[in-house]
Amino acid sequence: MKQRRKNLLKNAHKIDCDTLVTFEPENLFYMTGFWGEAIGLLEKNGKTTIIAPELEVGRAKDESVDCQIITAERGTGLISSLVKKIQKNRVCTDCQNYSTVTSLKKSIPKIKASTEPFYNSRIIKDENEIKILKKASNIIDEMFEICSKKIRVGQKESELQTILMTYAMEQQMFDTGYKSTLNPLIIAGGPNGALPHAQVTNRKFKKGDLIVADLTLRYKGYVSDATRTFAIGKISSEAKEAYEIVKESQKLGLKAVKPNVNCKDVDLACRKYIDDKNYGQYFIHSTGHGIGLEVHELPTISYRSETKLQENMAITVEPGIYIENKFGIRIEDSLIVKKKPIVMHKFTKDLVTI
Repeated sequence: MKQRRKNLLKNAHKIDCDTLVTFEPENLFYMTGFWGEAIGLLEKNGKTTIIAPELEVGRAKDESVDCQIITAERGTGLISSLVKKIQKNRVCTDCQNYSTVTSLKKSIPKIKASTEPFYNSRIIKDENEIKILKKASNIIDEMFEICSKKIRVGQKESELQTILMTYAMEQQMFDTGYKSTLNPLIIAGGPNGALPHAQVTNRKFKKGDLIVADLTLRYKGYVSDATRTFAIGKISSEAKEAYEIVKESQKLGLKAVKPNVNCKDVDLACRKYIDDKNYGQYFIHSTGHGIGLEVHELPTISYRSETKLQENMAITVEPGIYIENKFGIRIEDSLIVKKKPIVMHKFTKDLVTI
């Protein structure tokens, strides 16, 4: 935790700030070890304070590391307690609420809203974070094994999700709370698979279906993300061809991952292969993204990204092909950037036919 706080302050100094204030639970957890409803404060001397409503104080005391805990009433009480401590500091906050930031500026003239110090600190994972991500990835591999044994004709997408989430929660793995979906997982059979972010439905699996199983779950705060595509019975020759193209594309993307490689070159490695096979119009999203305390964080693995990969970044590589009203295919791994990248998922990428 001490090193994390040093990194946070180092990145704060880069934007001419000496104090960090977080309202976001992910950044609060990274700074303090506590995930909850509170404001986190990191001062230039390394002193760390949690300002929390009374209902969160007990947990904050138990879970935080080397923090002062201040009790305050929700809302204006939390803000008032914060202002009393940092009026003269050069403050950076991750708060994105316009009215809250405007209110703070009246009392703290030298305050700016920016997520940069937080994301730029979190982008490189430490040993403990990598250990947690590896464990999370192992559990997801076990869930793919369950898919290979439990998927059957006539089963609803929602029924498979229930089986998988029951197992996940038994392993202390939980929904990410990702705001853009109503479901914890993506389970998309047949034509539903052509929607990269399909909602889980009551559609029943049929013979000849491809089934996209995108398992994105949180373990001890950290998110691992992987996708496999399964088949039920005999699939079309077009689907077989597309599957092998995605598989080879992903292999080339993984091979491109190395420290100091530009993120857009990883995207290009995947995209060019799919383009060359005349399926480029069906690869409709970026090749990957960073993972950590959020589902999507820095770096972005896309053709727009000028970021260079660094050792111990955690990213995904996930090319796909999506043909409307027919099928979708995605193969995704989470990995740690090293000279020899650590691909954290071991479940086969050969097509598993059920």
